[in-house]
Amino acid sequence: ATARPLYHHPSRKPLADVLTCIRTRTTLDQAGTRIAPNAEAYVRSGAQMAALFRDHPAWVARTVEVASRCRFSLSELRYSFPSDALCMPGETSDQALRRLTEEGCRDRYPAGTPPQVRAQIEKELALIAKLGVAPYFLSVQQVVKIARAREILCQGRGSAANSAVCFALGVTAVDPARSNLLFERFLSEERNEPPDIDVDFEHERREEVIQAIYEMYGRDRAAMVSEVIAYRGKSALREVGKAFGFSPDQVDRLSGLVLHHEADITEQRVSEAGLDPDDVRVRQAVLMASALEGFPRHLSIHVGGFVLSSEPLHKVAPVEPARMEGRTVIPWDKDDLDDLGFFKIDVLALGMLTAIRKALALIHSDRYAALGGPAARAAQGGAPEGSPADAFDPIAALAQIPPEDPAVYEAIGRADTVGVFQIESRAQMAMLPRLKPRKFYDLVIEVAIVRPGPIQGGMVHPYLRRRTGQEPPVSPHPCLDPILERTLGVPLFQEQVMQIAMVGAGYTPGEADQLRRDMAAWKKHGRLERHRGRLIQGFAERGISARFGEMLYQQIQGFGEYGFPESHAASFALLVYASAWLKVHHQAAFTCALLNAQPMGFYSPSALVQDAQRHGVEVRPVCVVQSAWDATLEPAADPSAGPALRLGMRLVKGLGEAAVAAIVAAREDAPFKSLPDLVRRAELKKNEVEALAEAGALAALVPARREALWRARAPRVEGLFDGVPIEKDRDVGLPQLRPLEQLALDYGRVGLSLHDHPMRHLRPALKRRRGAGRVRTAEEIKAARNGESVRVAGMVVGRQRPATASGVTFVTLEDETGVVNVIVQKQVFADHDQVARHAALLLVAGR
Repeated sequence: ATARPLYHHPSRKPLADVLTCIRTRTTLDQAGTRIAPNAEAYVRSGAQMAALFRDHPAWVARTVEVASRCRFSLSELRYSFPSDALCMPGETSDQALRRLTEEGCRDRYPAGTPPQVRAQIEKELALIAKLGVAPYFLSVQQVVKIARAREILCQGRGSAANSAVCFALGVTAVDPARSNLLFERFLSEERNEPPDIDVDFEHERREEVIQAIYEMYGRDRAAMVSEVIAYRGKSALREVGKAFGFSPDQVDRLSGLVLHHEADITEQRVSEAGLDPDDVRVRQAVLMASALEGFPRHLSIHVGGFVLSSEPLHKVAPVEPARMEGRTVIPWDKDDLDDLGFFKIDVLALGMLTAIRKALALIHSDRYAALGGPAARAAQGGAPEGSPADAFDPIAALAQIPPEDPAVYEAIGRADTVGVFQIESRAQMAMLPRLKPRKFYDLVIEVAIVRPGPIQGGMVHPYLRRRTGQEPPVSPHPCLDPILERTLGVPLFQEQVMQIAMVGAGYTPGEADQLRRDMAAWKKHGRLERHRGRLIQGFAERGISARFGEMLYQQIQGFGEYGFPESHAASFALLVYASAWLKVHHQAAFTCALLNAQPMGFYSPSALVQDAQRHGVEVRPVCVVQSAWDATLEPAADPSAGPALRLGMRLVKGLGEAAVAAIVAAREDAPFKSLPDLVRRAELKKNEVEALAEAGALAALVPARREALWRARAPRVEGLFDGVPIEKDRDVGLPQLRPLEQLALDYGRVGLSLHDHPMRHLRPALKRRRGAGRVRTAEEIKAARNGESVRVAGMVVGRQRPATASGVTFVTLEDETGVVNVIVQKQVFADHDQVARHAALLLVAGR
């Protein structure tokens, strides 16, 4: 006896019908028998089922009997992690971990392991042995060794950077001798769950690591984790619109009603999008999309989660081929695996690691000094003098970047950070001149403080006032001084909140970690409230004022799920410093590496190239006889200015890597004599020649771009007249491209222009505008006083509305002198909705 339920309540039938149409790719009008004519397929109570089948009570009894026999406990799954990684014959995993940790300590601390680090390591090894998780640490180090054997940069991050053992193993890069570690943030006996170590790898070479893991552990014993992708505003509106039978244009307009994470859809916005707000179908579609938000849409591969097993995984979990070739996936997400006690290694991708490695390879190459680059090899490590070029070690080169360089902090303090990891966003660049980092720990704070947690917790302004001497640092109690001293009495990190709870309120490490978890999920579960009385009472017992307890609780609420671990901030700060050092001392090489690591980072290639030019780098255009696929360095016209940067053909839209490889191979055989010679020997297709012509890349063969376009688009005479001399076309005297025509081609094909900018052509018209003051350039805005009314115009290169920004939208404008960061309040954005969402150029008035 069954009602074949599809929904829990009859009121959910309309949503179920829409989901059926989405799944079967049809519309509500065309669904026919795929959707039921009534709302009877809902979950009934026992009494309702008995009444429904009152003529067949035996059916009901049989159903109950079958259901009672369908029993399975997840505890029956016997998962075990591989236990022999890096173990020598006869050695246990605990013994192997101790041996490798000791070896790592000798490498990390040639003068001897500091006593506090030694004590921390012993504490960690004891707990790791007690929990039986040494094999996990060994496997993570094995994965790191795989990468380093291939000279792939990698670095652990997240809570694992709280571990001195992870640092000794070379998994993380945060030195416990310089940091205030809280191991319990990473691993706790009371928590009773597997550890979780995240490791970042170069994003272009992560797949090498993934495939090496499969080969090492066996494809039947390794699989990637799934992630449940849910419907969000845009996707929900788009799919619902299709189910309602809207036209493609209407579907586009419907999905354009929302931007990023916003939820409110007003009648005005519907009307401005060209839809009728009084149309019943439009109103129903908007309501249905709202109901659909948060529903699972499909399974995807997790960004990097890997499950390893000592036995074939299919014995304990379903395993299926992934859409991506060479991968398999378990259709469970990370929370499922945590509940089941499966160990997961996160093999993540980070574009900045790719860029740093490429930049280091450039500056340590044998030809870099000949190009006019500052000396790098002897001063900063890498291969010894006289070594072959392929002896370059990116890990050693990264580790030997000089620490605490005043020039680096000076550049950071004036927000000269375009392209620099983590501190290149609008909000970070606005904070840098106020915080003015002067040492490494300042970078740790900078990474963490411009986050929703500290901002919503009201911690940013008190910290800045104390840092600038406007108010003295105040400690609520001497027992908390060691915890809060480095952040001037203001808790900025998750670890500090945990330590305050332990020292100030008597929490155990496990209880403090539970506090952190409840912080992260308090909006979902509301479990944070139970800590309020406990914290205030615990503080009172130790002589800490109730006022501080209440203030801390409010800050914790603000922290919510957005608080930053200090260990994670410290891991990222290392890359902040490394990328800033490269930018300050090797701008051309750094920009070259950033361009060759795209897509990544916050800024477009156009913004990166403009920034390099402002720093005196000579940037040369894409050229079919000079450029490779990647950007390269060349001798500059002025050797004292450092290397010149030649743009690569990868920037040309419509030109694939295979075509570029053919061009380079033909060019290496012999220089190109003419355009026909290029086309013939590289076997280029017509559309590829057109792409090169529009990009201006044929200038060395056909100097006039219009002539190049004419010849690229000319019909080819093939076959019938092969070998027959044909009279050459008469010179028709084509006029030169006008500046705006050339600019349009530059941006259309390359995405940037080396010699022009759209705003340069609009500037005269802006100067003629009357009204509320002149329109300033991005460079002039830098000299504006705080609070001064200004007007600025530019090309929109970025729109961002974080989920935690209370409706604020961040817009980046670019003009011929630089970039301007604009903060658009929610109501202002709503008042100018269509323009704010879709305009390519904006004129903004503000303060």
